[in-house]
Amino acid sequence: MQVLVVGGGGREHALAWKLKQSPKVDAVFVAPGNPGTARIATNVAIKAEDIEGLLRFAIQQRIDLTVVGPEVPLTLGIVDLFKEKGLKCWGPSKAAARLEGSKVDMKEFLRRHNIPTARFHAFTKSADAIAHIREIDGPCVVKTDGLAAGKGVTVAKGTEEAIDAVVRMMEKHEFGKEAGSRVVVEELLRGEEISVFAFCDGHNAVMLDLVQDHKQVFDGDEGPNTGGMGAFSPVPGLVNTRTEDEIVRRIVVPTMSGLVHEGRPYVGLLYMGLMLTDAGPKVLEYNVRFGDPECQALMPRLKSDLAEICLASLDGRLDQLDLEWDPRTAVCVTLASGGYPGDFKAGLSVEGIPAAEGRGAVIFHAGTKEKDGELLTAGGRVLSVVGLGVDLDQARDIAYAGCDAISFHGKHCRRDIGKRKEARKKA
Repeated sequence: MQVLVVGGGGREHALAWKLKQSPKVDAVFVAPGNPGTARIATNVAIKAEDIEGLLRFAIQQRIDLTVVGPEVPLTLGIVDLFKEKGLKCWGPSKAAARLEGSKVDMKEFLRRHNIPTARFHAFTKSADAIAHIREIDGPCVVKTDGLAAGKGVTVAKGTEEAIDAVVRMMEKHEFGKEAGSRVVVEELLRGEEISVFAFCDGHNAVMLDLVQDHKQVFDGDEGPNTGGMGAFSPVPGLVNTRTEDEIVRRIVVPTMSGLVHEGRPYVGLLYMGLMLTDAGPKVLEYNVRFGDPECQALMPRLKSDLAEICLASLDGRLDQLDLEWDPRTAVCVTLASGGYPGDFKAGLSVEGIPAAEGRGAVIFHAGTKEKDGELLTAGGRVLSVVGLGVDLDQARDIAYAGCDAISFHGKHCRRDIGKRKEARKKA
């Protein structure tokens, strides 16, 4: 079987790495890929957003399965396009992908199906949003409506910070004019955040092991939101049997049935970002693909055949599969460029990856490029460094030993991945 992975970041490197291990897979192509995927697969110079170009390649190369990593091609309708030509493309339809494509639509979906979430108001005019924020006069969350690479959320501690977020999103168009045409202002939920993933086939949903992400750029959950500074899995002691049952009963089941009811059954990987509040779990957001860096923490632990899971998802037979997991803990640490998620320099030399691998770490490339045989930085999040250990402490030791072995100018990482509660207490 020939497989095409769409995307070029750390998530896609992890997906290609896992698919390559399948006995069903003869060859893996990654479009556009990165220097890391080039070591294990064949990179194809087609952008993830060029869904027509990807279709032509898939037809010419007789691709048997296409696995879509990022959200943009899904929201553009790549699955629908491939399906029209009789090609297997793993992911949700364009209609189902609206769960991530529009935060306003997502919140309205939650309201229609009585799925627990934060109270919210949506606005099309900045003046109205600002007036509402002044009325709240306290902490709140401001979200840009459209896609913003995981950075379109501001957890505002006060009124002025919230107003500044609205101005940046709606007036300065920090995330694009279309993405900022509407904003959501919602109540600030208190509790522990958890990432819940499920493989879906339209009717059945199979939950993956739990993951916890670290979104803020600095230790102790300080600083602006990023695409993700690290993650770990499993997450012991955070979710008991009663809470897990509530997640399935009040969130997973009504999400799947709600989408079927609306004529857009969900196929692919569904991400549910939840806040575990005193009133029970509530939905913060949906993503219509694997989270990054959660994917990099999950793939080294997944013992089941990912290619077979994707095919079962497309064929509507996930109820016949049981997922098998490595019992060890995985910790993924993001090595970022100095200044990220703001301005940062690119084109800086990266050294030490072989040494990091020699210390037991698994390295996934995120924002890198090669020029004249030299590895250089090419993005805000440069590398994902993963440690696998018998417990959280050993996994952290391996991951951070790998981080310390790698060098590039301005290198930055959080030092509290897996220990955020302790870091918050210190702060």
